[in-house]
Amino acid sequence: MADVKDPKIAEADVQSDKSDKLVLSETGTGDLAEFASKLDPTKASFGFVRVTYSNDDHSQRVKFAFVTWIGEQVKVMRRAKVSVHSSDVKNVIRSYSIEVSAESTDDLKEDDIVQRMRKAGGANYDRSKFD
Repeated sequence: MADVKDPKIAEADVQSDKSDKLVLSETGTGDLAEFASKLDPTKASFGFVRVTYSNDDHSQRVKFAFVTWIGEQVKVMRRAKVSVHSSDVKNVIRSYSIEVSAESTDDLKEDDIVQRMRKAGGANYDRSKFD
């Protein structure tokens, strides 16, 4: 299994409506925007994405998001099988801060994802609020 320190992006893609085999189709070292650009509206996919953000000039956080992508044009039977596949993928990818369900790239805006990660992370020591 790959070290999570290597790729910032890992996407497992369900290749066709006739196959239930999950195949690692993409990896990368980019950001959330790069990950979103690789998603296909005709497919269901799962992603594990590294997101780096900071609360102020003195700290930087690295968190992971588990993304379940069901493109807007995915057929009904494939949509129905996503929940089964999702639990299988979660047996492999266990450490993530948030889970994101997305049907559109609008659901993967970095500001929204970072905000959710901050809420999930508990204490938020944003010094700029106090300076």
